[in-house]
Amino acid sequence: MVAFHASALDGVARNPALPTPLLLRLLAADGDGYRPPRDAVQRAGLPEPAVVAILTHPDPGVRIDFAMSARARPAQRARLADDPSPKVRTALAYGPEVYGARTRVAPLPDAVCVRLLDDPVPAVRTALLESPHVAPSFVAWMAAHHSAAARREAVRAWETLPPGERSALLADPDPQVRRAAALWQCRRDARLTAELLRDPDSAAAAARRGLLARADAERCVAARTHLAALAENPSLPAGLVERLAVDPDEAVRLAVSLRPELDDTRRTAIHSTVEGAAGSVGVRWVRDGLADPEVLRRAATSAHPLLRRAAALSPHLPPDLLRLLARAEDPQVDESLAVFHPDTPEEVLMRVHARLGRTFSAWMAETHPRFPREGLAARYADHPDGNFRRLAVRDPAATPALIERLSHDPVAGTRQAAAGDPRLPLHRLREALHVPELASSAGANPALPEPDMAAVLDRAGVPA
Repeated sequence: MVAFHASALDGVARNPALPTPLLLRLLAADGDGYRPPRDAVQRAGLPEPAVVAILTHPDPGVRIDFAMSARARPAQRARLADDPSPKVRTALAYGPEVYGARTRVAPLPDAVCVRLLDDPVPAVRTALLESPHVAPSFVAWMAAHHSAAARREAVRAWETLPPGERSALLADPDPQVRRAAALWQCRRDARLTAELLRDPDSAAAAARRGLLARADAERCVAARTHLAALAENPSLPAGLVERLAVDPDEAVRLAVSLRPELDDTRRTAIHSTVEGAAGSVGVRWVRDGLADPEVLRRAATSAHPLLRRAAALSPHLPPDLLRLLARAEDPQVDESLAVFHPDTPEEVLMRVHARLGRTFSAWMAETHPRFPREGLAARYADHPDGNFRRLAVRDPAATPALIERLSHDPVAGTRQAAAGDPRLPLHRLREALHVPELASSAGANPALPEPDMAAVLDRAGVPA
């Protein structure tokens, strides 16, 4: 018989039914250059013996894989804080690479972050400061740190810092720290805003968010400096708002049309084009209020498509606004609801699935709690589009005969979904282990018997 395809080992490594003895065999060190599959290192719910095997593995690449595992508990990853390899500590400091808006990574304990922030290797310190997984409590703690880079990052916690620490950051000996602090404080300080407007490195941000004296705002308009940013400023005097509403620059008019104080009548009277501008124009007052019911209601019920799109990013939409946005017939709204909202209606999920297909749809179908399951086999098993035939595998009522038929589907994604389904007849499951594009899915199938898993390890040369 043809040997198992090499990718069968990757499947077995992530198989949820993998017995602990075989998992420990996968993770064992070997002097001949064998390296455990990443899927084994980054499995969820690793038993303590497996964690110890990883932490003590002589290959730093294995420990790096664990340091960047989104499935490992923070306390487990934290045990790498004193690893002898700077590359391992750097990976730990930054943390997992996360894909998907619904994936959250719990931060490392603050005490571990303190140690990493004082690591003798600069790359470790930089990785921690750039990490998206640091706890807010630690960000605030850095305000009094001896490192200027750490104090500059601490400014992100400005609203929670006590007055004394804010004052210290505003008078910090490092100019970049002072500038970062001033850009937060200028929201309530017109004098500070005026100073920042004279600094080329901070002028645009100050124009967007600072408290403006009328004379400073007039000068910016007259000089036509940072007008699109200025048009977003909440403190821009009403007369200047009206002047910028008819500015010859399309981006400026569009920014004015998104101001929070305008009603829909005024918004629609401003001539602007929204298509293609969603990525370049921020609706900050909506993004900052994604948990605020009043902000969400004003944005979701607006006639302005960019406001509706901004509201669709919120996982906190009440049911009536969710239903309203689901009827917007805007592909960008649909996609945001599908990604961010756990209660997105089935018809929206299916619209996104039909339009996007392939990788995004597969991820959504597998992870969204509201994506349908029942009835999919009857609806889609014979659909002309393989992306829809794949959905039939999700149906609890799909028969083993149907699953086997779909494992021979012309479309690889459909075949792979069927190969990973535990209802696949055992003879076809064993057969799939030898098929290159199916071996990984078959190896991950929880119905694969333990002797077959062991045979995959044997054929792959995994040390006994």
